[in-house]
Amino acid sequence: MFTGLSAFPLTPIAADGNVDEEAFAHLVRRLAAAGVDSVGALGSTGSYAYLTLRERARAARIAVEHADGVPVVVGIGALRTRDVLAAAEDAQKAGVAGVLLAPVSYQPLTDEEVFGLYEDVTADLSVPLVVYDNPRTTRFAFTDELYARVARLPRVASVKIPGVPADPAPARARVERLREILPPHVTVGVSGDAFAAAGLTAGCDAWYSVTAGTLPGPALAITRAAQEGRADRAREESERLQPLWDLFARHGSLRVIAAVAAELGLTPRDSLPRPLHGLDAPDREQVADVLRRLGLAEL
Repeated sequence: MFTGLSAFPLTPIAADGNVDEEAFAHLVRRLAAAGVDSVGALGSTGSYAYLTLRERARAARIAVEHADGVPVVVGIGALRTRDVLAAAEDAQKAGVAGVLLAPVSYQPLTDEEVFGLYEDVTADLSVPLVVYDNPRTTRFAFTDELYARVARLPRVASVKIPGVPADPAPARARVERLREILPPHVTVGVSGDAFAAAGLTAGCDAWYSVTAGTLPGPALAITRAAQEGRADRAREESERLQPLWDLFARHGSLRVIAAVAAELGLTPRDSLPRPLHGLDAPDREQVADVLRRLGLAEL
């Protein structure tokens, strides 16, 4: 299951401050119809950290209901282990195919505390788990040693790495190093969409993608080209999308993809949970211009 393209949709917030369930369901249906390999609901793009456990449980049920059989993986990160366990239980009751766990914190976590978190969560888990390494948002970076320790826990099925070097040789060396330290059944998934083509052509099994949650077409083009051994085609498509990657680097992927979704009429104009704000008018116009130039404005 943890191979190919995992698309991470937004969890849009309506004007009344509640989850826009209709918009969220529509986003999930679009992904299933596009042919993504899995749906990564309630990831960082899905703003899980800003939602209550009740909202997250409801979103998990909606995602499973509207995914049309496509595996749904749900984020369960929270500040307290107690709440992580509750989120895991709710996700399993919703019928998810797997869960995604990042080490969320307020106080900085040590390696031992992070290992203890995964140890506690996997002890009673009945579905596979993706280790979610996202240092930009969690402010915690995994070492290779910690990857190896956590990956040996029961139910751990994939490790999502932040990215790989852009140069093919160091990228392949990085993936090969991970293969050496991880159990054979644990897949390696790349994130950081600008690095996806490099990661997939270097041997990563999966791409955990912000872009695919709203623009599955170009993300699938990169993924399928890499899977078919057409590395040049995957790199060419990624290079074509460089204006989008530049916007991600400038503003953060969440704000940009929220603007993309609004521009395409998929979500309300202002769909991020407070205190987050979307892009201002000039930056939104930049997003619209990039979509037009890339031929993505009508998707």
